[in-house]
Amino acid sequence: MNKHIENIPKLPGVYIMRDAIANIIYIGKAKSLKDRLASYFNADTESKSAAIITAMRKIDYILCASEREALILERQLINKVKPYFNAMWKDDKSYPYIKLSVNEDFPRLTLTRKKLKDSALYFGPYPQQFYIKKLVRWLVKLFKVRPCKLEFTENNLPEEKKVKSCLYYHTELCYGACLGKITASDYKSKIKEIELFLNGKFKKLEDEWQSQMEQLSSDLKFEEASEIRDRLYAVQNMSERVMISEITQNEINESVQRADSINELKDVLGLKRAPAVIEGFDNSNIQGTDAVASMVRFLNGIPDKKNYRRFKIKTVTGADDFASMREVVFRRYSGLIRKNENMPDLILIDGGKGQLGAAMSALEELQLTIPIVSLAKKNEEIFFPHKDKPLVLNRNSAALRLLQSVRDESHRFAVNYHRKLREKIN
Repeated sequence: MNKHIENIPKLPGVYIMRDAIANIIYIGKAKSLKDRLASYFNADTESKSAAIITAMRKIDYILCASEREALILERQLINKVKPYFNAMWKDDKSYPYIKLSVNEDFPRLTLTRKKLKDSALYFGPYPQQFYIKKLVRWLVKLFKVRPCKLEFTENNLPEEKKVKSCLYYHTELCYGACLGKITASDYKSKIKEIELFLNGKFKKLEDEWQSQMEQLSSDLKFEEASEIRDRLYAVQNMSERVMISEITQNEINESVQRADSINELKDVLGLKRAPAVIEGFDNSNIQGTDAVASMVRFLNGIPDKKNYRRFKIKTVTGADDFASMREVVFRRYSGLIRKNENMPDLILIDGGKGQLGAAMSALEELQLTIPIVSLAKKNEEIFFPHKDKPLVLNRNSAALRLLQSVRDESHRFAVNYHRKLREKIN
């Protein structure tokens, strides 16, 4: 494997390839950044990948929480930067819109990948392409939207002999606009509900479909139930639109720096995998009273505040920092075991060898082998379990800055919690 990609994590993300003068020439996404980038260096000499590698001089990458997030970010960046090789090999991965052609006398409902300035209504784009396509077909039937591609107006209908045998009209799947069977005004009023539907006014319909699906399943009519299930799934995913927002160069740089810090931390701590999820612990008490603790969680180098936790110390009397740390670590991970939830990639303890030893004893009792270190603030020393000598990193180290961010955030969160409790008492 090329030495330049040995340390890239096997995590979802977006990679950015640059030429000799730092111009972005290609942007791609991957479920595993390491595996995807390795494939470029093993590519056939006649392939597209070989052409990119010939021009490429630098690779940046941005870690993402999932493959879906990577796909969306990739689209955003390509649309903003328009790299040379992406433009050369433009694909059809753009998400589809639902188009309601209200600019016509007799509107149609279609899927399109291009949003034009033609006064039509566009909804989306939507990532769940398969289900959205089925939904559009169903809406056309339900609202009797004309499914044909004929171009005509109310005052210029097609010749009757060309359309009088239309199956859509004779099978009552269309109002027969091409035959003059309905006015443009009446037609538009009948399909007005489509606009409301596509704007999300479908809660009642969801409930009705859910009941129908359950009843059909009970009656062993699985094929009919599956059709309603797909329809229901499509409706539920109508809200899962791709949010397009501006990505600044500064945001890209910050994402790359976070990825670098995680990768460096993996190396300096000797971890088997990149610490995408880090949980940090700290205790807080004033004069030995009202002891509390905090746990913060960082995901890909960013505070994941919805997964922060607070603890009131229950089993320790007085200011026993070590026993308190042992208690909260035990409570946190015994809880994850009971709920069968994923463990973090790294645990960071605020303190020195004593606090680390207390936390480690809790993990040993739980028979867990999660990587764990502590960071002592005075000299920013990193302590490892069962090792006497700490690791001291350069103060400009990206890995150290990440650990400091987690440690400082856990301290802030613990102190704030303690302060709130004291205010309640006073």
